[in-house]
Amino acid sequence: MSEFHNGTWLWGVPLVYALACLPIACSAKILRAWAIAEGAALVALGVALAGVVQQAFSHLNADRLGLVMLVLVSLLGWVVIRYSRRYLNGEAGQKRYMLAMLLTLASIGVVVVTHNLGVLVLAWIASSVALHYLLTFYRDRPAALVVAHKKFIVSRLAEVCLLVALVLIYRATGTLGFQGIAEQVLVAPALSVALNTAMVLMVLAVILKSAQLPVHGWLIQVMEAPTPVSALLHAGIVNLGGFLLIRLAVLLSASPTAQAVLVVVGSLSAVLAGLVMMTRISIKVRLAWSTCAQMGFMLVECGLGLYELAFLHLVAHSLYKAYAFLSAGEAVLETRRNAFFPPEVKCTSAMGVLVRLLCVPLAIALLMGSVAVWQTGLPGLAIAPVALFIVGLGLAPLLWRIDGGLMGTVRGVMAILVLAQLYIAGHLVFGALVPAAVMPAALPLTLWAGFCLAALYAMQVGLLAFPGSKFAQAFYPWAYAGFYLDERFTRLTFRLWPVSLPAVSPRALHSTSVLLGEKS
Repeated sequence: MSEFHNGTWLWGVPLVYALACLPIACSAKILRAWAIAEGAALVALGVALAGVVQQAFSHLNADRLGLVMLVLVSLLGWVVIRYSRRYLNGEAGQKRYMLAMLLTLASIGVVVVTHNLGVLVLAWIASSVALHYLLTFYRDRPAALVVAHKKFIVSRLAEVCLLVALVLIYRATGTLGFQGIAEQVLVAPALSVALNTAMVLMVLAVILKSAQLPVHGWLIQVMEAPTPVSALLHAGIVNLGGFLLIRLAVLLSASPTAQAVLVVVGSLSAVLAGLVMMTRISIKVRLAWSTCAQMGFMLVECGLGLYELAFLHLVAHSLYKAYAFLSAGEAVLETRRNAFFPPEVKCTSAMGVLVRLLCVPLAIALLMGSVAVWQTGLPGLAIAPVALFIVGLGLAPLLWRIDGGLMGTVRGVMAILVLAQLYIAGHLVFGALVPAAVMPAALPLTLWAGFCLAALYAMQVGLLAFPGSKFAQAFYPWAYAGFYLDERFTRLTFRLWPVSLPAVSPRALHSTSVLLGEKS
């Protein structure tokens, strides 16, 4: 009861979504049903914002992490539902879509606000089941059914891991409350075998739910679903794994095995997905591969104990991906405008490659200088060196115009300095929302992650600089095919559990055969 009392406003959001389902199901007019859905989404957003106001003007020990996530979820829900009304105008099955969407949002809301691991897992399972109906909204599209079938299998495997982990955690601690679990971990001299196994199972479930390689194919091929469903999936649902890891930060930080699995799988997924993304010209497919890579980065951050960076990454990625998918129709022009290497500064020499590699230490130096300035006013400010390295790699491309003259260099330096201030401010804000790591990640894990991310940067520079080289020509087919990882996984899953498809035209069968293994 204390959980509900301290977070009454938070629980109102999933309740609003759930209560809106009944009048929508009973409504005879589709326009009235849409009005109810939009109204519920707006009320839910208002309730979440009211929670922010309550927290600002009261002394309650509210769940700030859940509150920020709830505002994010309710904002995305409101935008997606409004967009859906226009997108599905004239389509059949709109009421079915609204009910599945609201139930999905209600389940996500429970995941965000609960302080009980058992309730979180059950709500996460419910969100996955409701999402299945959204992914199969177009029931006459074989490709949509194939992808939903693949996701269904992956999700059920993840949920088996989650349920077994729940049993192990309860037997070891006698509670499923996050606070109770954390307290027992902190007082124990070492993590028990049962808890270590449970955390590894949790990590495996997150890897499956976050579409990491080689089980990533469903996320890449889910484009047969309505665009607002893709936006909700990439901007919200796929991020829940990172949120769970942050909730279990104390337990995760005490499990070196789980941390190692996260860092190794996340870094390899980020590198491979980042390279594959370079070969794609379809905007939505590029965005999907980008999500796979970004989830890998987020898992690496959690595995290294950089929870404040992971949460900042989660929020920024959610907002960006929602905007990117819902504005995909204008993305071609935007991509051309913001190409990595505009023609006038394209790098085609070994010296140019060297300059771009040297941009990394320069970006890190600018970032460290900004941190030093902040530390004069905030002596307690401390940012892990690996976090500075990761952020520096991300900021380095802003200096790629350094050979474009003095003004290009000045603009790049100024952009990095501005973004550095924003990152440090974000570090302070989000650092107050998430727990600190019990112990830092082992040095070998940190070195592995740094090596993988640096290798990705170097390969991107080299491939973009010399697309006609022998290595690039040999590497391109493998990268374009996603290194054939999804094809092997797809064939394995369909041998174990075949999918039944409706009667379709030869053209639709061809598109389905592509998903089954002819092309990633």
